[in-house]
Amino acid sequence: MKHFLLGSLALLAASGSVQAQNEKRQPNIIFILADDLGYGDLGCYGQKKIKTPNLDQLAARGMRFTQFYSGSTVCAPSRSALMQGQHTGHCTVRGNALVPLRPEDVTVATFLKRLGYVTGLVGKWGLGEPGTSGAPNRQGFDYFFGYLNQHHAHNSYPDYLWRNEEKIAIEGNVVKDNVASKKAVYSQDLFQKEAPAFIEKNKAKPFFLYYAVTIPHANNERGKLEKNGMEVPSDEPYSKEPWPQPQKNHAAMITYLDRDIGKLMDRLRELGLEEDTIVVFSSDNGPHREGGGDPSFFQSAGPLRGFKRSLHDGGVRVPFVVCWPGRVKPGSSSDHIGAFWDFLPTAVEVAGGKTPDKIDGISFLPTLLGKEQKQHDFLYWEFFEGGFQQAARMGKWKAIRPKLGGPLELYDLEKDIGETTDIAARHADVVARIEECLRHARTESPFFPVKKGKK
Repeated sequence: MKHFLLGSLALLAASGSVQAQNEKRQPNIIFILADDLGYGDLGCYGQKKIKTPNLDQLAARGMRFTQFYSGSTVCAPSRSALMQGQHTGHCTVRGNALVPLRPEDVTVATFLKRLGYVTGLVGKWGLGEPGTSGAPNRQGFDYFFGYLNQHHAHNSYPDYLWRNEEKIAIEGNVVKDNVASKKAVYSQDLFQKEAPAFIEKNKAKPFFLYYAVTIPHANNERGKLEKNGMEVPSDEPYSKEPWPQPQKNHAAMITYLDRDIGKLMDRLRELGLEEDTIVVFSSDNGPHREGGGDPSFFQSAGPLRGFKRSLHDGGVRVPFVVCWPGRVKPGSSSDHIGAFWDFLPTAVEVAGGKTPDKIDGISFLPTLLGKEQKQHDFLYWEFFEGGFQQAARMGKWKAIRPKLGGPLELYDLEKDIGETTDIAARHADVVARIEECLRHARTESPFFPVKKGKK
């Protein structure tokens, strides 16, 4: 009996030790980034035609943000802001040119790796070509599978992808000028195998997975040839809808993505990792009108004005959902005003680290936990296509400078979410405050210069 009691006590002590270790384990972090998905493209954000049951369920089990912004209105700078924790006045990549992150740049993956995380990227990178300082494996990622640049990522039936720094042939796909004449393997199907495999391989350790899918982005090259660049294996479940074919395909791409996210969440549950994992879902910018796309057809920007390549809210306000069972209140929503550069300090704080210096982001972990939240003085964006443009959000005020050296437009987003009425002439004091912010918002970039002497 004595030996039995001693053995039982030993087992209880061991069990308590394991439980304590599990309680101390850093949470896994998954950031799922869609490509060109609009603020209004999900059912949980008001979409009526496109079916997104799994993402709607993710929102129902977590927190839905209504005033969260991407890093930019196009791909590469948005991802640079996300990875570096800096807005486009400070981050390295400020446009869609093939500019790599520098050796001195530090990404969220690097910070999490230092905190003991295994780091993986599946999907689209856009911040460094092969052999450059910006390649994912040189920017904190232990593992990478996918596309390196955004032009290659237009094609969802590529003849090659990258695994770490090795080019991997995709057998069955035949491609010329970024258009596939033979389409056997859909890249999203490969990503949906790679992402769960990374999770399963690293389930015993805290991990960070950046799952940057390429849908519903269009293949612009195919769109020029066929007027339909929405590449998807099937237009189900919309085949019988009386819609133009590009719109059937566009909706099918979003539902295809939704299905795959449902599968990923199922795998987390099967592995017993759901309670230990914080999952974030968002999009890199607003909805596109490329390859036959029409953002007005599904009201993809919701009530917002603009779309991709616009600094109005339709181009930069994005769906942003966070699910963290046991920590984030199910079915909650937040009107906290945040942006992509907030993810880095949030992830570092979730991992138990200290907020890095020289970033623009503010951790939104307090919002997730229902605590008092520090607010931004302002959010800032700049954009270089078609001339230099700037925008800022300060509380309820949104200002846009559509032309270098030109006057600011001003909107009150509490009263005018669609940015229909420029009220700059009525609020000279607000304009002056925002002008002062813009004067100090950016550092000059050798890759993306602005003429000296101009605002």
